[in-house]
Amino acid sequence: MKKLPFFFSILISLVFTTSRVAAQTTNQSTIDRPKLVVGIVIDQMRWDYIYRYYDVYKADGGFKKFLNDGFTCENTFIPYTPTVTAAGHTCIYTGSVPAIHGIVGNEWYDKELKKEVYCAEDDSVKTVGSQTVSQGQMSPKNMLTTTITDELRLGTNFKSKVVGVAIKDRGAILPAGHAANAAYWYDYSTGNFITSTYYMNNLPAWVQNFNNRKVVDSLYKLNWDLFLSKDVYKEYSSPEDEEPYESKPLGTDQLHFPYDLSKFVGKDYSKIAATPHGNNLTLEMAKAALIGEGLGKSDATDFLAISISSPDYIGHSFGPNSWEQLDDYARLDDALGKFFSFLDATIGKGEYVVFLSADHGVVQVPEYMKEHKLPAGLFNQQMVFDDLNKILTQNFNTDSIITTFDNYQFYLNHQLLQRKNIDEEKVKAVIIDYLMNNTAISQAFDIKKVSTTTLTETQKKMVSNGYFEKRCGDIQIVLKPGYIDGFSVGTTHGAWNPYDAHIPLLFYGWGIKHGSTNRETYMTDIAATIAALLHIQMPSGCVGKVIEEVMK
Repeated sequence: MKKLPFFFSILISLVFTTSRVAAQTTNQSTIDRPKLVVGIVIDQMRWDYIYRYYDVYKADGGFKKFLNDGFTCENTFIPYTPTVTAAGHTCIYTGSVPAIHGIVGNEWYDKELKKEVYCAEDDSVKTVGSQTVSQGQMSPKNMLTTTITDELRLGTNFKSKVVGVAIKDRGAILPAGHAANAAYWYDYSTGNFITSTYYMNNLPAWVQNFNNRKVVDSLYKLNWDLFLSKDVYKEYSSPEDEEPYESKPLGTDQLHFPYDLSKFVGKDYSKIAATPHGNNLTLEMAKAALIGEGLGKSDATDFLAISISSPDYIGHSFGPNSWEQLDDYARLDDALGKFFSFLDATIGKGEYVVFLSADHGVVQVPEYMKEHKLPAGLFNQQMVFDDLNKILTQNFNTDSIITTFDNYQFYLNHQLLQRKNIDEEKVKAVIIDYLMNNTAISQAFDIKKVSTTTLTETQKKMVSNGYFEKRCGDIQIVLKPGYIDGFSVGTTHGAWNPYDAHIPLLFYGWGIKHGSTNRETYMTDIAATIAALLHIQMPSGCVGKVIEEVMK
């Protein structure tokens, strides 16, 4: 009983201290935010690359920085199909899905415009920084919702700066959002970074200076040889560098390491994208943007959105098990580690937050799978498209009933069917019956009837989340696991399967605690989590949830 007064004195002291801390938090004159947010999207990164190459990554490299000092979400998935670049970048930054934000693929057939549309095309704007007209007629106008970058601009009354940088136009434009200060992408014809009149009428001096350096030529002169010991490649990849099922993006005369890039100097600026030097080119431009725009130097939080495009070009050409892709990721790890050091020196350690994810994964090259007795194969969409139109012509005495095939969907010519008074349901039945006899297809169905189609709940959800009626087709196909719509060399992505939909998600820096979660999370959760971290509104179509474990 004599200890009670002491106990109560401790209790009162704790209550007083807690109240004082709460009052201090409530009475803060400003919201505590980092100086800079950096979003890094790796174009084509399977989740397993983090651990498959773990022993190859450097102790001071980028990936171990995330794993040792940051937070990793081990089971992050894409919640829609098709799992492609434009939709992936849009989903990460909107926290939404194609059914809402409208970016249903890299391209699609627009039923209202009655034409094929590229995700970022905008003929109302002009190229800035090049005479290559088509390369720069781009903007985010086809994206129907705001992004987390837009919400940051809105939330700070447009005091925050937002800049997007990538080799691919869509990788820079869609993440930067509608209200961005700038987005810069690579002109394959000139080797320069360009933009459009959507953002500005003239390139800033710092961009002109960067372009004048012709960094691409300097990188070409380095050529491309092995970054690691040859024995390492044999341990982690195919036994031989050169495989018959790899394509030849650097020329038919260049079949294996070392690759001669010096011959492209001043001549062909497109080849850089299919080498790891494309990663360095992008990060050098990102550094120039940070310094040139003074990002992280004002009272408002700024945002640098970076997309690393080269792993996608390399992955499509050589496949996940190639020496080239291992070399690419070993070099990228090194480049990211140096980029972190740059951020520490220019922004300040602990003053910025970075997240890293991917827009999609990739399936193994089918011929490689077959070589190891694993299920895989090819789907020839052009042959199927042509055969179907012939069959439909025979059945309904009308040509061109199918207009196009995009994103694993067949589009019907509805105006033609109405004019000819042809029963649409009968047409769909003929198409589905034909498709279900194709050995590469596991399911074909009327997209509007997905809820009653015999699919798993995961597949139904992903197809529904990817369906925006005005931009989507009528008949959806699902390929068998391991099958691709492609050719006998190289590989691709776009399906619901984990090899395409299971992606990395890593956080590091300001406000981020060290740890990991195996809880299932989604690409849509990234924007919601950044919004919570910054105390700003979620994007206008956001369906994601905050990953609370990430934050201190």
